[in-house]
Amino acid sequence: MVEVTILSDNRVAKPYPRGLRGEWGFSAAIGNVLLDTGQSVAVHNAKLLDVPVETLDSIVVSHSHFDHTSGMLDLLNVMDRPDVYCHPEVWAPRYLDREGEFEGAPLGIPYTKSTIEAKANVVERRAPVEVADGVHALGEIPRPHQDYVIGTVERDDGVVDDPIVDDQSVVVETAEGLALVLGCCHAGLRNTVEHAESVFDDDVRYVIGGTHLIAVDDERIREIADWLSEKLDVLVGAHCTGTAASGILRKCLPDVYEPAGVGKTIQIE
Repeated sequence: MVEVTILSDNRVAKPYPRGLRGEWGFSAAIGNVLLDTGQSVAVHNAKLLDVPVETLDSIVVSHSHFDHTSGMLDLLNVMDRPDVYCHPEVWAPRYLDREGEFEGAPLGIPYTKSTIEAKANVVERRAPVEVADGVHALGEIPRPHQDYVIGTVERDDGVVDDPIVDDQSVVVETAEGLALVLGCCHAGLRNTVEHAESVFDDDVRYVIGGTHLIAVDDERIREIADWLSEKLDVLVGAHCTGTAASGILRKCLPDVYEPAGVGKTIQIE
């Protein structure tokens, strides 16, 4: 059995232990692996939840955005030089491209590669890689269906719309099928599920984490829910799933959907 415990999320799932903190971000411990680091609360919440992050062996970076990477230095300061698995483009400067007060705001990881390499073993991969027994970083994801990209990225030839090619998720192999743990799923939920099933030649039965359905209209969410209804045993929507999407998913998938939150633990048999 593998336990997935959420250490950073937009909300807190329960009143105890007292003092749990939410934030706009995501981080989850998956057995001996950490997916993402949130912004600032992961270490604090891990202590209250008795999750021994100092003993974890590796961190998988789902993508570069600050709400998934800003907490990395706090975690590396208590971990024993873990492996950090990421896409090679995770270090590119990124900006939030919106009109008004947020225009031009930094969106990417707030650390340089050399800063992280001083405290961790950085492993850059575009292809899937096993990071622990039966636990894999999925790598770069093909996108035949809709994806959910935002912002701009700085290239050698200038600043362009960001395809967020570094977006990836974590796959856990189980006897009953695959468990998919998502950071933000900018590559698109259907693209990510189908790619995981293609790579591992098995069905996805669990989906946990940020689905980015916050960016999708109600009709499209219902279409996705119909597609998922014949696939999943458990869907736990976190972070960028969004309030409206959570309500639709709960209504469309009453026996499958669960809200997330800091402190929630999902047991994967």
